[in-house]
Amino acid sequence: MLTHLSIRDVVLIEKLDLPFHAGLTVLTGETGAGKSILLDSLGLALGERTNSRIIRSGAEQSSVTAVFELPTDHPAYALLRQKDIASIEEGEPIVLRRIVTQEGRSRAYICDQPVGITILRDVAALLVEIQGQHEQMGLANQAAHQSLLDAFGVPTTLCQKVAKTWDEWQHALRSLKTARQEIEEATQEEDWLRQIAEDLTALAPQEGEEEELAALRVKLQQDERRGEAVAAALGELTPRDRRSATPANALRAANRALSRLLPSPLDREQATAQEIPSAQQEQAQDALTALEKAEEYLAEAETLLSRLAVDTTVDSRLLEETEERLFTLRAEARKHKISVSELPNFLENINQRLASIESSTEALAKLEEQVHQKRAAYEAAAQELSIAREKAARQIEKRVMAELAPLKLERARFIVELSSLAPEQWNRHGMEQVAFLIAANPGQPPGPLGKVASGGELSRLMLALKVVLAGRSSLTTLVFDEVDSGVGGATASAIGERLHRVAQDVQVLAITHSPQVASRGDYQLRIAKHVKQNHTQTSATLLSEEERREELARMLAGTTVTDAARAAADSLLGPTTP
Repeated sequence: MLTHLSIRDVVLIEKLDLPFHAGLTVLTGETGAGKSILLDSLGLALGERTNSRIIRSGAEQSSVTAVFELPTDHPAYALLRQKDIASIEEGEPIVLRRIVTQEGRSRAYICDQPVGITILRDVAALLVEIQGQHEQMGLANQAAHQSLLDAFGVPTTLCQKVAKTWDEWQHALRSLKTARQEIEEATQEEDWLRQIAEDLTALAPQEGEEEELAALRVKLQQDERRGEAVAAALGELTPRDRRSATPANALRAANRALSRLLPSPLDREQATAQEIPSAQQEQAQDALTALEKAEEYLAEAETLLSRLAVDTTVDSRLLEETEERLFTLRAEARKHKISVSELPNFLENINQRLASIESSTEALAKLEEQVHQKRAAYEAAAQELSIAREKAARQIEKRVMAELAPLKLERARFIVELSSLAPEQWNRHGMEQVAFLIAANPGQPPGPLGKVASGGELSRLMLALKVVLAGRSSLTTLVFDEVDSGVGGATASAIGERLHRVAQDVQVLAITHSPQVASRGDYQLRIAKHVKQNHTQTSATLLSEEERREELARMLAGTTVTDAARAAADSLLGPTTP
């Protein structure tokens, strides 16, 4: 409910801070005192349209702040979470604030977080409804009638069932539509798909194959380079051209030449005249020994290189096949603008699309049967809802009619009309539309509330409906602007009594000129206008019990308050005084 309203620089109001309480609060005061300004200020905080003309003369901007305390399960919290107003927890007060500048611009805030005006209005619509002489949107707007009727007498579970079966039916319809489109598209490209499937099936790409082939190719290339190096080294030692000098031939020739410098065993037994000096002979022997070792090492090197050549032999055919496979896979992937790793899944998808074409008749038949079943389920639930609404409509008609006579609408007829919708207009709320109609006078055909009823009649009809529907919506505050206009006496008393009854379930604020209505309030605010330093200002005062007595006496007597008026005020207040 609304707990606090803070107004700054709105028309005649310079500064006003008003606390509000549960129950019925009546706002009274002389005509022109500024009651409508108070109402307009509240409307400003709720997101109603405005302009810079509301700014008090001499001020730079206007601002209004409205504070609401709500139960933790109120739908406003869910809406705020949906709109990412994340700083507000369930149970915390919701603060709506609006600022209007001289340039005509306005800024909206919820709990000091800037929001768009649409979000402000959406939240406010869950909190407050203002009923004025010409602005009974909650009632005159036919779009709200169905929810009002459902709130009155239709089980919530039934409405949820209809919505659920509708969603399931629509989901099945979308699935069928999508399947038809896919099959139609696939059929048009069937030849292309089959060619792709044949090519890829022949290629048979495997998961992870590209990485394996690339690694094998690198290994084979490295082995090939090693083999070439070994072959080159071996070729230097053993060239194919036997006429070419080789290291082995060179060593053997050197060995033979050097051997001639040394005496043979026979020479050593029979000394010759040309004996080599012993020192030179010793050096030659060492050289010869070294040559012999070199021959041995060279032979060992040839042997080792020959073995290594065998070990590093590369299957050139395997390398060619590996590269051909790798390059073919990559070319196929480029053709379809995917990676090689995606080729197996791509082939699987192609096969699935071909399979869907082949099994399209069966698949469509199943989807069509599913759509038929979901539609039948929706129609059954919606028909059940229609029956419940018809029953609730007659009940609400009876209850509202019982409230009309005391409100000086005894000649009016209230009618709830249920009109069947064409199948293409069915929706998740059912198969009919609901309209509240009224025939204001006998013999007059019923018509829409906003067109047939006058402002005063519509206000009282709204009150009758609120009495019947009290506590059945998320609204925590109802505002009635001169619902008693044009009536008095017993009718005004009946209005006051009904406002008090509605206030047992929701907070009610009522602007009134009727003492009979004012006397039923739990609280009373007096709106007054006075001049201060040559400036007219509007003020609001929460009245004590004695002040209420004087205010009611003024409302009864006019300019001069008499003892008889005070006695009449005492009679009106009676035991209802808070």
